[in-house]
Amino acid sequence: MHDIKFIRDNPAAFDRGLERRGLQPMSVEILALDSAWRSGMARLQEMQSLRNDASKKIGQAKAQKKESDAQRLMMEVARLKDEIPALELHVRECEEEINGRLNTIPNLPAEDVPDGADATANKEIRRNGAPRATNFAAKQHFDIGEALRLMDFETAAKMSGARFVLLRGQLARLERAIANFMLDLHTGAFNYQEVVPPFLVRDQAMFGTAQLPKFRDDQFETTNGYWLIPTAEVSLTNQVRETILDEAHLPLRFTAWTPCFRAEAGAAGRDTRGMIRMHQFSKVELVSIATPEQADGEHERMTAAAEEVLKRLALPYRTVVLSTGDMGFAARKTYDIEVWLPGQNAYREISSCSNCGDFQARRMDARYRPADGKGTRFVHTLNGSGLAVGRTLIAILENYQQADGSITVPNALKPYMGGLEVITAHGA
Repeated sequence: MHDIKFIRDNPAAFDRGLERRGLQPMSVEILALDSAWRSGMARLQEMQSLRNDASKKIGQAKAQKKESDAQRLMMEVARLKDEIPALELHVRECEEEINGRLNTIPNLPAEDVPDGADATANKEIRRNGAPRATNFAAKQHFDIGEALRLMDFETAAKMSGARFVLLRGQLARLERAIANFMLDLHTGAFNYQEVVPPFLVRDQAMFGTAQLPKFRDDQFETTNGYWLIPTAEVSLTNQVRETILDEAHLPLRFTAWTPCFRAEAGAAGRDTRGMIRMHQFSKVELVSIATPEQADGEHERMTAAAEEVLKRLALPYRTVVLSTGDMGFAARKTYDIEVWLPGQNAYREISSCSNCGDFQARRMDARYRPADGKGTRFVHTLNGSGLAVGRTLIAILENYQQADGSITVPNALKPYMGGLEVITAHGA
Protein backbone atom coordinates (compact mmCIF):
# COMPACT_ATOMS: atom_id res chain seq x y z
CA MET A 1 0.00 0.00 0.00
CA HIS A 2 1.26 3.44 -0.84
CA ASP A 3 1.92 6.31 1.55
CA ILE A 4 -0.47 9.14 0.69
CA LYS A 5 1.98 11.61 2.23
CA PHE A 6 4.64 10.46 -0.24
CA ILE A 7 2.21 11.05 -3.12
CA ARG A 8 1.38 14.54 -1.78
CA ASP A 9 5.05 15.46 -1.47
CA ASN A 10 6.33 13.64 -4.59
CA PRO A 11 3.56 13.41 -7.21
CA ALA A 12 5.99 13.45 -10.15
CA ALA A 13 8.11 10.65 -8.65
CA PHE A 14 4.97 8.61 -7.95
CA ASP A 15 3.76 8.98 -11.53
CA ARG A 16 7.23 8.18 -12.87
CA GLY A 17 7.20 4.93 -10.87
CA LEU A 18 3.80 4.04 -12.29
CA GLU A 19 4.99 4.87 -15.80
CA ARG A 20 7.92 2.48 -15.34
CA ARG A 21 5.32 -0.16 -14.42
CA GLY A 22 3.49 0.54 -17.68
CA LEU A 23 0.65 2.42 -15.95
CA GLN A 24 -0.89 5.83 -16.53
CA PRO A 25 -0.22 8.69 -14.07
CA MET A 26 -2.63 8.65 -11.12
CA SER A 27 -1.39 11.35 -8.77
CA VAL A 28 -3.83 14.03 -9.98
CA GLU A 29 -6.97 11.95 -9.37
CA ILE A 30 -5.66 10.53 -6.09
CA LEU A 31 -4.68 13.96 -4.79
CA ALA A 32 -8.07 15.38 -5.84
CA LEU A 33 -9.75 12.73 -3.69
CA ASP A 34 -7.25 13.41 -0.93
CA SER A 35 -8.00 17.14 -1.10
CA ALA A 36 -11.73 16.45 -0.88
CA TRP A 37 -11.13 14.16 2.10
CA ARG A 38 -8.92 16.68 3.89
CA SER A 39 -11.29 19.59 3.31
CA GLY A 40 -14.18 17.40 4.42
CA MET A 41 -12.31 16.39 7.56
CA ALA A 42 -11.47 20.03 8.34
CA ARG A 43 -15.10 21.07 7.89
CA LEU A 44 -16.30 18.07 9.95
CA GLN A 45 -13.96 18.93 12.82
CA GLU A 46 -15.09 22.56 12.62
CA MET A 47 -18.78 21.59 12.74
CA GLN A 48 -18.19 19.19 15.64
CA SER A 49 -16.38 21.94 17.52
CA LEU A 50 -19.20 24.41 16.83
CA ARG A 51 -21.77 21.87 18.00
CA ASN A 52 -19.88 21.16 21.21
CA ASP A 53 -19.35 24.87 21.86
CA ALA A 54 -23.01 25.67 21.22
CA SER A 55 -24.11 22.82 23.49
CA LYS A 56 -22.06 24.27 26.34
CA LYS A 57 -23.49 27.74 25.75
CA ILE A 58 -27.08 26.48 25.91
CA GLY A 59 -26.64 25.63 29.58
CA GLN A 60 -25.02 28.99 30.25
CA ALA A 61 -27.81 30.89 28.49
CA LYS A 62 -30.48 29.01 30.43
CA ALA A 63 -28.67 29.65 33.70
CA GLN A 64 -28.70 33.33 32.84
CA LYS A 65 -32.39 33.06 31.83
CA LYS A 66 -31.58 34.14 28.27
CA GLU A 67 -34.21 31.96 26.66
CA SER A 68 -33.99 33.53 23.22
CA ASP A 69 -30.23 32.86 23.13
CA ALA A 70 -30.82 29.33 24.36
CA GLN A 71 -33.42 28.71 21.63
CA ARG A 72 -31.11 30.11 18.95
CA LEU A 73 -28.27 27.90 20.17
CA MET A 74 -30.51 24.81 20.28
CA MET A 75 -31.56 25.46 16.69
CA GLU A 76 -27.90 25.75 15.73
CA VAL A 77 -27.07 22.47 17.48
CA ALA A 78 -30.02 20.75 15.76
CA ARG A 79 -28.87 22.07 12.36
CA LEU A 80 -25.35 20.86 12.94
CA LYS A 81 -26.57 17.46 14.11
CA ASP A 82 -28.57 17.17 10.88
CA GLU A 83 -25.65 18.18 8.64
CA ILE A 84 -22.83 16.25 10.34
CA PRO A 85 -23.96 12.70 9.33
CA ALA A 86 -24.00 13.61 5.64
CA LEU A 87 -20.52 15.12 5.94
CA GLU A 88 -19.30 12.08 7.87
CA LEU A 89 -20.60 9.88 5.04
CA HIS A 90 -18.86 12.07 2.45
CA VAL A 91 -15.55 11.88 4.35
CA ARG A 92 -15.88 8.10 4.76
CA GLU A 93 -16.65 7.63 1.07
CA CYS A 94 -13.63 9.75 0.09
CA GLU A 95 -11.40 7.69 2.40
CA GLU A 96 -12.75 4.41 1.03
CA GLU A 97 -12.26 5.62 -2.54
CA ILE A 98 -8.67 6.65 -1.84
CA ASN A 99 -7.88 3.34 -0.12
CA GLY A 100 -9.61 1.43 -2.89
CA ARG A 101 -7.38 3.14 -5.47
CA LEU A 102 -4.20 2.72 -3.43
CA ASN A 103 -4.93 -0.96 -2.69
CA THR A 104 -4.91 -1.87 -6.38
CA ILE A 105 -1.77 0.06 -7.40
CA PRO A 106 1.43 -2.02 -7.50
CA ASN A 107 4.58 -1.18 -5.60
CA LEU A 108 6.93 1.30 -7.23
CA PRO A 109 10.12 -0.25 -8.64
CA ALA A 110 13.52 0.42 -7.11
CA GLU A 111 15.79 2.73 -9.08
CA ASP A 112 18.15 -0.07 -10.15
CA VAL A 113 15.40 -2.29 -11.59
CA PRO A 114 15.68 -2.50 -15.40
CA ASP A 115 12.85 -0.89 -17.34
CA GLY A 116 10.88 -3.06 -19.74
CA ALA A 117 7.44 -4.27 -20.67
CA ASP A 118 7.90 -7.97 -19.94
CA ALA A 119 10.34 -10.83 -19.30
CA THR A 120 12.35 -10.01 -22.43
CA ALA A 121 13.81 -7.04 -20.53
CA ASN A 122 15.02 -9.13 -17.57
CA LYS A 123 18.78 -8.98 -16.99
CA GLU A 124 20.89 -12.04 -16.26
CA ILE A 125 23.35 -11.26 -13.46
CA ARG A 126 25.08 -14.61 -12.94
CA ARG A 127 25.10 -18.22 -13.98
CA ASN A 128 26.28 -21.32 -12.14
CA GLY A 129 27.01 -24.77 -13.50
CA ALA A 130 26.84 -26.08 -17.05
CA PRO A 131 24.22 -28.39 -18.55
CA ARG A 132 25.37 -32.02 -18.51
CA ALA A 133 26.32 -33.56 -21.84
CA THR A 134 24.56 -36.87 -22.57
CA ASN A 135 24.62 -39.41 -25.38
CA PHE A 136 20.83 -39.74 -25.34
CA ALA A 137 17.88 -37.42 -25.91
CA ALA A 138 16.76 -35.90 -22.63
CA LYS A 139 13.12 -36.55 -21.70
CA GLN A 140 10.77 -34.23 -19.88
CA HIS A 141 9.91 -34.98 -16.26
CA PHE A 142 6.39 -36.27 -16.91
CA ASP A 143 7.62 -38.82 -19.42
CA ILE A 144 10.31 -39.92 -16.96
CA GLY A 145 7.94 -40.09 -13.98
CA GLU A 146 5.20 -41.97 -15.83
CA ALA A 147 7.72 -44.45 -17.23
CA LEU A 148 8.92 -45.07 -13.65
CA ARG A 149 5.25 -45.73 -12.77
CA LEU A 150 5.70 -43.32 -9.84
CA MET A 151 4.00 -40.19 -11.27
CA ASP A 152 0.29 -40.51 -12.04
CA PHE A 153 -1.68 -37.65 -13.58
CA GLU A 154 -4.55 -39.79 -14.83
CA THR A 155 -5.62 -41.09 -11.42
CA ALA A 156 -5.22 -37.62 -9.88
CA ALA A 157 -7.46 -36.17 -12.62
CA LYS A 158 -10.20 -38.70 -11.85
CA MET A 159 -10.51 -37.40 -8.31
CA SER A 160 -9.48 -33.74 -8.70
CA GLY A 161 -9.38 -32.73 -12.37
CA ALA A 162 -6.50 -31.17 -14.28
CA ARG A 163 -3.32 -29.74 -12.72
CA PHE A 164 -3.03 -32.37 -9.98
CA VAL A 165 -0.65 -35.32 -9.64
CA LEU A 166 -0.10 -38.42 -7.52
CA LEU A 167 3.49 -39.19 -6.57
CA ARG A 168 4.17 -42.69 -5.31
CA GLY A 169 6.97 -44.71 -3.83
CA GLN A 170 10.45 -43.29 -4.23
CA LEU A 171 9.24 -40.11 -5.98
CA ALA A 172 6.98 -39.35 -3.02
CA ARG A 173 9.95 -39.96 -0.75
CA LEU A 174 12.16 -37.83 -3.01
CA GLU A 175 9.80 -34.86 -2.66
CA ARG A 176 9.89 -35.22 1.14
CA ALA A 177 13.67 -35.58 1.05
CA ILE A 178 14.06 -32.39 -0.99
CA ALA A 179 11.93 -30.40 1.45
CA ASN A 180 13.75 -31.75 4.53
CA PHE A 181 17.12 -31.01 2.93
CA MET A 182 16.04 -27.42 2.21
CA LEU A 183 14.73 -26.86 5.74
CA ASP A 184 17.91 -28.24 7.28
CA LEU A 185 20.03 -26.00 5.06
CA HIS A 186 18.06 -22.82 5.74
CA THR A 187 17.77 -23.35 9.48
CA GLY A 188 21.35 -24.58 9.89
CA ALA A 189 23.46 -22.57 7.47
CA PHE A 190 21.33 -19.44 7.16
CA ASN A 191 19.70 -19.13 10.59
CA TYR A 192 16.06 -19.08 9.47
CA GLN A 193 13.58 -20.13 12.15
CA GLU A 194 11.38 -23.02 11.06
CA VAL A 195 7.64 -22.43 11.40
CA VAL A 196 4.61 -24.64 10.86
CA PRO A 197 1.99 -21.98 9.99
CA PRO A 198 -1.75 -22.11 9.27
CA PHE A 199 -2.68 -23.17 5.74
CA LEU A 200 -6.06 -21.41 6.02
CA VAL A 201 -6.18 -17.66 6.60
CA ARG A 202 -8.73 -14.85 6.81
CA ASP A 203 -9.22 -11.90 4.44
CA GLN A 204 -6.97 -9.53 6.39
CA ALA A 205 -3.99 -11.87 6.09
CA MET A 206 -4.40 -12.15 2.32
CA PHE A 207 -4.86 -8.39 2.11
CA GLY A 208 -1.71 -7.83 4.17
CA THR A 209 0.54 -9.57 1.65
CA ALA A 210 -1.43 -8.12 -1.31
CA GLN A 211 -3.18 -11.23 -2.66
CA LEU A 212 -6.43 -9.35 -2.02
CA PRO A 213 -8.27 -7.56 -3.45
CA LYS A 214 -6.59 -7.51 -6.86
CA PHE A 215 -5.81 -11.23 -7.22
CA ARG A 216 -8.99 -12.72 -5.76
CA ASP A 217 -9.60 -14.88 -8.83
CA ASP A 218 -6.18 -16.53 -8.49
CA GLN A 219 -7.00 -17.89 -5.02
CA PHE A 220 -9.05 -20.73 -3.56
CA GLU A 221 -11.71 -19.54 -1.10
CA THR A 222 -13.71 -21.74 1.24
CA THR A 223 -17.42 -21.30 1.86
CA ASN A 224 -16.92 -20.12 5.44
CA GLY A 225 -14.56 -17.18 5.16
CA TYR A 226 -11.12 -18.79 4.75
CA TRP A 227 -8.55 -18.76 1.98
CA LEU A 228 -6.14 -21.59 1.18
CA ILE A 229 -2.66 -20.07 1.22
CA PRO A 230 -1.08 -19.63 -2.23
CA THR A 231 2.32 -19.51 -0.51
CA ALA A 232 3.59 -19.63 3.07
CA GLU A 233 4.62 -16.01 2.55
CA VAL A 234 1.08 -15.10 3.65
CA SER A 235 1.23 -16.85 7.02
CA LEU A 236 4.89 -16.12 7.74
CA THR A 237 4.71 -12.41 6.95
CA ASN A 238 1.46 -11.88 8.84
CA GLN A 239 3.14 -13.01 12.05
CA VAL A 240 4.13 -9.36 12.53
CA ARG A 241 0.74 -7.92 11.60
CA GLU A 242 -0.33 -5.06 13.91
CA THR A 243 2.80 -5.36 16.03
CA ILE A 244 5.61 -3.02 17.06
CA LEU A 245 8.98 -4.77 17.11
CA ASP A 246 12.25 -3.65 18.68
CA GLU A 247 14.99 -2.77 16.21
CA ALA A 248 17.41 -4.94 18.20
CA HIS A 249 15.37 -8.03 17.23
CA LEU A 250 15.60 -7.35 13.47
CA PRO A 251 16.02 -8.90 11.03
CA LEU A 252 13.63 -11.76 11.71
CA ARG A 253 14.00 -14.74 9.40
CA PHE A 254 11.37 -17.46 8.95
CA THR A 255 11.10 -20.58 6.81
CA ALA A 256 8.28 -23.08 6.30
CA TRP A 257 7.47 -26.09 4.13
CA THR A 258 3.78 -25.99 3.23
CA PRO A 259 1.34 -27.00 0.58
CA CYS A 260 0.35 -24.11 -1.67
CA PHE A 261 -2.91 -23.70 -3.56
CA ARG A 262 -3.41 -21.57 -6.66
CA ALA A 263 -6.36 -21.35 -9.02
CA GLU A 264 -4.05 -20.48 -11.94
CA ALA A 265 -6.95 -18.47 -13.37
CA GLY A 266 -4.72 -16.76 -15.94
CA ALA A 267 -2.73 -19.84 -16.92
CA ALA A 268 -5.09 -21.39 -19.47
CA GLY A 269 -3.05 -23.24 -22.09
CA ARG A 270 0.26 -22.81 -20.24
CA ASP A 271 2.25 -25.83 -19.03
CA THR A 272 -0.80 -28.06 -19.29
CA ARG A 273 1.29 -31.23 -19.08
CA GLY A 274 3.36 -32.14 -16.08
CA MET A 275 4.07 -30.55 -12.71
CA ILE A 276 5.26 -27.07 -13.70
CA ARG A 277 1.97 -25.29 -12.98
CA MET A 278 -0.24 -27.05 -10.45
CA HIS A 279 -3.30 -26.17 -8.37
CA GLN A 280 -1.59 -27.84 -5.39
CA PHE A 281 2.16 -27.99 -4.83
CA SER A 282 4.62 -27.71 -1.97
CA LYS A 283 7.23 -25.06 -1.39
CA VAL A 284 9.84 -24.11 1.17
CA GLU A 285 9.38 -20.38 1.74
CA LEU A 286 11.78 -17.80 3.13
CA VAL A 287 10.55 -14.57 4.76
CA SER A 288 12.54 -11.75 6.33
CA ILE A 289 11.33 -8.81 8.39
CA ALA A 290 13.94 -6.05 8.38
CA THR A 291 14.64 -2.38 8.88
CA PRO A 292 14.85 -0.22 5.73
CA GLU A 293 18.63 -0.10 6.14
CA GLN A 294 18.89 -3.91 6.35
CA ALA A 295 16.53 -4.74 3.49
CA ASP A 296 18.85 -4.59 0.46
CA GLY A 297 21.50 -6.72 2.18
CA GLU A 298 18.82 -9.16 3.35
CA HIS A 299 17.58 -9.45 -0.23
CA GLU A 300 21.03 -10.51 -1.44
CA ARG A 301 21.39 -12.91 1.50
CA MET A 302 18.01 -14.54 0.85
CA THR A 303 18.79 -15.01 -2.83
CA ALA A 304 22.14 -16.58 -1.93
CA ALA A 305 20.35 -19.01 0.42
CA ALA A 306 18.02 -20.11 -2.38
CA GLU A 307 20.93 -20.44 -4.80
CA GLU A 308 22.84 -22.56 -2.29
CA VAL A 309 20.17 -25.25 -2.56
CA LEU A 310 20.86 -25.59 -6.28
CA LYS A 311 24.62 -25.50 -5.77
CA ARG A 312 24.48 -28.38 -3.30
CA LEU A 313 22.21 -30.36 -5.62
CA ALA A 314 24.60 -29.61 -8.51
CA LEU A 315 21.78 -28.24 -10.66
CA PRO A 316 22.75 -25.64 -13.27
CA TYR A 317 20.96 -22.31 -12.86
CA ARG A 318 21.03 -18.65 -13.69
CA THR A 319 19.85 -15.64 -11.70
CA VAL A 320 18.08 -12.71 -13.34
CA VAL A 321 16.77 -9.40 -12.05
CA LEU A 322 13.21 -8.86 -13.25
CA SER A 323 12.24 -5.84 -15.29
CA THR A 324 9.58 -3.36 -14.19
CA GLY A 325 7.04 -5.07 -16.44
CA ASP A 326 7.70 -8.59 -15.12
CA MET A 327 7.79 -7.95 -11.37
CA GLY A 328 5.06 -9.08 -9.02
CA PHE A 329 2.50 -6.65 -7.65
CA ALA A 330 4.01 -6.19 -4.17
CA ALA A 331 7.69 -6.20 -5.13
CA ARG A 332 10.02 -3.25 -5.54
CA LYS A 333 12.82 -5.52 -6.78
CA THR A 334 12.88 -9.24 -7.61
CA TYR A 335 15.54 -11.78 -8.43
CA ASP A 336 14.35 -14.89 -10.26
CA ILE A 337 16.44 -18.04 -10.09
CA GLU A 338 15.95 -20.25 -13.15
CA VAL A 339 17.05 -23.88 -13.16
CA TRP A 340 18.15 -25.70 -16.30
CA LEU A 341 15.67 -28.31 -17.54
CA PRO A 342 17.30 -30.42 -20.28
CA GLY A 343 13.98 -32.01 -21.26
CA GLN A 344 12.71 -28.54 -22.20
CA ASN A 345 16.15 -27.30 -23.27
CA ALA A 346 15.41 -24.16 -21.28
CA TYR A 347 15.89 -22.40 -17.97
CA ARG A 348 12.66 -22.26 -15.92
CA GLU A 349 11.85 -20.28 -12.79
CA ILE A 350 12.36 -22.18 -9.54
CA SER A 351 12.49 -19.24 -7.12
CA SER A 352 11.53 -15.59 -6.91
CA CYS A 353 13.14 -13.52 -4.15
CA SER A 354 11.49 -10.14 -3.67
CA ASN A 355 12.13 -7.05 -1.61
CA CYS A 356 8.73 -5.47 -0.94
CA GLY A 357 9.97 -2.43 0.99
CA ASP A 358 7.26 -1.13 3.32
CA PHE A 359 4.46 -1.94 0.84
CA GLN A 360 3.13 -4.96 2.75
CA ALA A 361 3.98 -3.50 6.16
CA ARG A 362 1.63 -0.56 5.56
CA ARG A 363 -1.18 -2.97 4.72
CA MET A 364 -0.44 -4.98 7.89
CA ASP A 365 0.47 -2.01 10.12
CA ALA A 366 3.73 -3.76 11.01
CA ARG A 367 6.23 -1.42 12.63
CA TYR A 368 9.39 -1.33 14.68
CA ARG A 369 10.73 1.03 17.31
CA PRO A 370 14.17 2.42 16.33
CA ALA A 371 17.03 2.05 18.79
CA ASP A 372 16.91 5.78 19.49
CA GLY A 373 13.34 5.32 20.71
CA LYS A 374 11.95 8.13 18.56
CA GLY A 375 8.55 7.06 17.28
CA THR A 376 7.96 4.01 15.09
CA ARG A 377 8.73 3.14 11.48
CA PHE A 378 7.32 0.56 9.10
CA VAL A 379 9.36 -2.60 8.72
CA HIS A 380 10.45 -3.82 5.30
CA THR A 381 9.37 -7.31 4.24
CA LEU A 382 11.08 -9.78 1.92
CA ASN A 383 10.05 -13.18 0.64
CA GLY A 384 11.45 -15.88 -1.59
CA SER A 385 11.11 -19.53 -2.55
CA GLY A 386 13.82 -21.60 -1.03
CA LEU A 387 12.82 -23.51 -3.26
CA ALA A 388 9.62 -24.69 -4.96
CA VAL A 389 9.81 -28.37 -4.02
CA GLY A 390 7.91 -29.79 -6.99
CA ARG A 391 10.00 -27.84 -9.48
CA THR A 392 13.16 -28.99 -7.73
CA LEU A 393 11.95 -32.58 -8.13
CA ILE A 394 11.35 -31.85 -11.82
CA ALA A 395 14.88 -30.47 -12.16
CA ILE A 396 16.38 -33.55 -10.50
CA LEU A 397 14.43 -35.94 -12.72
CA GLU A 398 15.55 -34.16 -15.88
CA ASN A 399 19.16 -33.42 -14.89
CA TYR A 400 19.87 -36.79 -13.22
CA GLN A 401 18.09 -39.02 -15.76
CA GLN A 402 20.01 -41.95 -17.20
CA ALA A 403 19.73 -43.58 -20.60
CA ASP A 404 17.80 -46.53 -19.10
CA GLY A 405 15.17 -44.21 -17.57
CA SER A 406 16.45 -44.47 -14.01
CA ILE A 407 17.32 -41.45 -11.86
CA THR A 408 20.57 -41.03 -9.97
CA VAL A 409 19.94 -39.61 -6.50
CA PRO A 410 21.98 -36.40 -5.89
CA ASN A 411 24.66 -36.84 -3.24
CA ALA A 412 23.13 -34.20 -1.00
CA LEU A 413 19.86 -36.14 -0.84
CA LYS A 414 21.18 -39.66 -0.28
CA PRO A 415 21.09 -39.37 3.54
CA TYR A 416 17.43 -38.31 3.25
CA MET A 417 16.68 -41.25 0.96
CA GLY A 418 18.05 -43.91 3.28
CA GLY A 419 21.22 -44.20 1.22
CA LEU A 420 19.34 -44.97 -2.00
CA GLU A 421 21.60 -44.46 -5.02
CA VAL A 422 19.22 -44.85 -7.95
CA ILE A 423 15.46 -44.58 -8.45
CA THR A 424 14.18 -47.25 -10.84
CA ALA A 425 10.78 -48.17 -12.20
CA HIS A 426 8.27 -49.36 -9.62
CA GLY A 427 8.24 -53.15 -9.69
CA ALA A 428 11.48 -53.32 -11.68
